[in-house]
Amino acid sequence: MNQPQDKSDEFRELTEEELAEIEKKYDEGAATRSVTPGFGKFLRYVALTYAIYHYLTAGFALPPDYWHMGWHLTGLFILTYALYPMTRNKASFDLNSGALRLGGVPYFDILLMVLGVASALYLGLAWRGISWLGVEEMTFRMGNPNIWDMLFGCILIVLVLDIARRTLGWILPFIISIFISYALFGPYFPGLLQHPGVKFNTFVSSMYFPQEGIFGVTLWVVSTIVFHFVLFGVIAQRTGLGQLFIDNATILAGRYTGGPAKVSVVSSAFFGTISGSSVANTVSTGALTIPNMKRLGYPGHFAGGVEAAASAGGQITPPIMGAAAFIMAEFLELPYTTIVIAAIFPALLHYVGVFTVVHLMARKLGLKGLAKEALPRLGAVWRDGWANIVPLIGLLVVLFSGYTPYMSAFCGISLALVAGMSRLKQPVTLIYAAAFIWFVVWKFTGGGFDLTMSAILIAGAIIATLNPQKPITLPEMSDTFETGVKYALAVGAASAAVGIVIGVINTTGVGFRIGFMVTQAASNLGNDLAWLFTFGDWTLFTVEDLTLFISLVFIALACILMGAGVPTTALYIMLVSVAQPALAQLGVPPIASHMFVLYYGVVAEITPPVCTSAYAAAAIANSNPFRTGISAFTLGLGKVVAPMAFVYAPVLLFVSSTGFDLWEFSYTASSCIAGVISLSVAVVGYWFAPLHWWERWLSAFAGLIFIAPSLGADLVAILIMAPVVMGQYLRFDKSVKA
Repeated sequence: MNQPQDKSDEFRELTEEELAEIEKKYDEGAATRSVTPGFGKFLRYVALTYAIYHYLTAGFALPPDYWHMGWHLTGLFILTYALYPMTRNKASFDLNSGALRLGGVPYFDILLMVLGVASALYLGLAWRGISWLGVEEMTFRMGNPNIWDMLFGCILIVLVLDIARRTLGWILPFIISIFISYALFGPYFPGLLQHPGVKFNTFVSSMYFPQEGIFGVTLWVVSTIVFHFVLFGVIAQRTGLGQLFIDNATILAGRYTGGPAKVSVVSSAFFGTISGSSVANTVSTGALTIPNMKRLGYPGHFAGGVEAAASAGGQITPPIMGAAAFIMAEFLELPYTTIVIAAIFPALLHYVGVFTVVHLMARKLGLKGLAKEALPRLGAVWRDGWANIVPLIGLLVVLFSGYTPYMSAFCGISLALVAGMSRLKQPVTLIYAAAFIWFVVWKFTGGGFDLTMSAILIAGAIIATLNPQKPITLPEMSDTFETGVKYALAVGAASAAVGIVIGVINTTGVGFRIGFMVTQAASNLGNDLAWLFTFGDWTLFTVEDLTLFISLVFIALACILMGAGVPTTALYIMLVSVAQPALAQLGVPPIASHMFVLYYGVVAEITPPVCTSAYAAAAIANSNPFRTGISAFTLGLGKVVAPMAFVYAPVLLFVSSTGFDLWEFSYTASSCIAGVISLSVAVVGYWFAPLHWWERWLSAFAGLIFIAPSLGADLVAILIMAPVVMGQYLRFDKSVKA
């Protein structure tokens, strides 16, 4: 009697409360401390003020950088110290309003909060000098900090590391501490790493004052751009865009072999366009797709692995990618739209890899698609949810028309508010649409928008008021804003802390030192291996070829190993500082080396033992977390070597400095996709029929060679695959006749 109940319980879709608990458990930034109702109300006002400040400054005008980043840090300190306890155990998250606490928050955390706010705002207050404290204007203090600069600078460095630890765990602060030690104790490091060392007051000045360090490019990008896109993603999901994506993915892929798993891949690809968080993607789409996969017959660990592997692509899926993509644009001094274009093929390759493995596994297990009656109706889906696509279209139009990313985010958020809250049949709610239309007219009269852009945005606002769905109330939207702010706290803390790494790299030149060490080691190893590829007067691979390949392998391994517990953004910043100088020496275009590191940073997210999105998927699938992580990594094996192609054939990124040729792109892209498919066949052990063990090895070897974009390599790969293709044909033909 109990077995059917267990079975139905195993396949049921989880409630919103259960999904929220899973996200809290596996996304370190999502678990927050319980506080008293009164203090909770105060924090709610702080979060809403924080969100509205960023929203309005994006549309109207940004204050000076030192004030803008100071206000951003202020909000981070207040909310982080209020919501994240010093230690992470169950009791620390429970409500405790005893002695030495204010609203459930220990007085010690309140003290750190106050010190953090003071150190964040001091820079702006003292920018023009404070005569009664004897503080001169900033120009006279650069490189020569006074006692107040040293005091608040030291406080800020320590507290930034602490909020990163509270939101993301120990690993990132530990790595940053190694960089700090390197800066201060340079003379004690061996060999090429040795340097004269940075004086303590010079170090604090570099880390505290703008342009470098904490008040540098990473914090600027997050406070000015990333925060707004996170907020847009949360609001768009709340207004129904996420559900529209899932429904359309189900219609597109649900009926085919292994339907729910393909729905998972397609919906994660759609959802990735508005979200840069892997865990959020996993929980949002996996709540529906994982139970459906299990009902169809997929093992729980495989169902969770599919969702985790597909969701990991959110950070490299245009147009709204993870924070790292915005920072890449600043590093390369390129428009964000250029990064978006460059990411199109890498994202496509990511999903082709996962989709292929899913399809082959479904064929291997004999799994069918969803029944026709189980699929949503296309007409009904779009009749109900069409208006939710308007904000995304508006955001993209503004972004690709040459306006700043934060202006496009402002317009996207504004249209999402209109689509969610304004209804033509409820005149009172039209105030939101009217306010945005007034803003567009104001920008037009001031020359900020041209006539075409103004007409498009006004039309979008009017059309959005025709949304047939039930409007969202102001309190509900306030909850959504509050959620968006909480989502942005972890990335904000990481960006401030990683600024220290950039400061150290710029001050000491360690990136060039390690880059030289990587290329030197690769060159030595290449010289040692060159004889293996030399046949008389004919050389298959030159020493230069081997040096580049080995350097790429070293950097890829560093990405995957360091990715254990380090956020993709922080990992990207640390490793690209090493990879860029190393690969530049070998003639690799900058955008190719940056995309290479970013792609492997995403792969690291589904690499055991630390793969939080896979663990979140395991909780939904009720499967073994480590086995789910192995499944996610296995699903991604087909694309692990794909980034090599970006380096060898930068044409795949469309916008490389090497130029673009349509024929070269088409040929190289086809070769890469063939490689990914061959590797996927090897991973699953099935194509049109089961593969023998030696066929799997041949497929894997051919897949690796296909990735190398040259006619000679492709011919070799085809020859290697020929026995596999012949064997598959004979077995498939035999099975059909039987």
